[in-house]
Amino acid sequence: MSDYDADKIKFGEAQIGAVNIHYATAGDGEKLVVLLHGFPEFWYSWRHQITALSDEYTVVAPDLRGYHLSDKPETVADYKVEKSVDDVIGLIRHFGREKAAVIGHDWGAAIVWNLAQNHPEVCTKIGALQVPPAAILRKNFSLRQFFASWYMFFFQIPFLPEYLLKINDYQLLENALRKTTAEKNVFSNENIAEYKKAWREPGALAAMINYYRANVFGRLFAARETERKITVPTLFIYGEQDTAILPETVKNIREMIDAPYEEFHIPTSAHWVQQEASETVTEIMREFLAEK
Repeated sequence: MSDYDADKIKFGEAQIGAVNIHYATAGDGEKLVVLLHGFPEFWYSWRHQITALSDEYTVVAPDLRGYHLSDKPETVADYKVEKSVDDVIGLIRHFGREKAAVIGHDWGAAIVWNLAQNHPEVCTKIGALQVPPAAILRKNFSLRQFFASWYMFFFQIPFLPEYLLKINDYQLLENALRKTTAEKNVFSNENIAEYKKAWREPGALAAMINYYRANVFGRLFAARETERKITVPTLFIYGEQDTAILPETVKNIREMIDAPYEEFHIPTSAHWVQQEASETVTEIMREFLAEK
């Protein structure tokens, strides 16, 4: 049995520059909400929120470039966060809007932070799940976080990560979902089957890993004289059982926000928070998106 109302979701494509972006969408509200997934997922990670929020909004969840049914450029540089920021802006324009609320998880969160810092004019509100702004990540980065983030550095190796992730029917990726939740049975066999379809798309594994190759060292070690503060209303949601992004790594995010800011911690959830605590996350988002 499906765990969301799939009948509400429609699919489309947007040609944004040289890249074709596949997306899921539901609802026809005046206001646009864009939801961005992370690694190793695709639009499907937002399935609960897409359908739940469609009663009030036009909700769009794209497959990021390189993922699932979106185009997969071949060079590592094509996966710089800034490229995905351009994709998001293009997607907002594709839906005939000048602005949108944009919320992201994992790499989607990194894209949202960059979008808000460099293009606040297209954001009505922003939200991030699990991942702090780059400046906070650098400030809080510890030896414990280094070991928790070991995979980010392993992914810098050419070819080997793709090979290892593929063997035994993507067992390592399946484990990355099933075995890192705070409670058991968050991901059903049906869910995993959908993910494996996405991972099997030609070129998908290399493209997914290329986000790490294109961005990790710049986000962690690049010196910046100034960091633009966020000037649009901001939401941060964090599942406290996360073993990839540790609690101390998300401290003091408010320092980067020069706008109304709300932060919610969910003690019973881990990294896949919008699926592990789907109803709680949906209600937090609904309250945040509502007119104040």
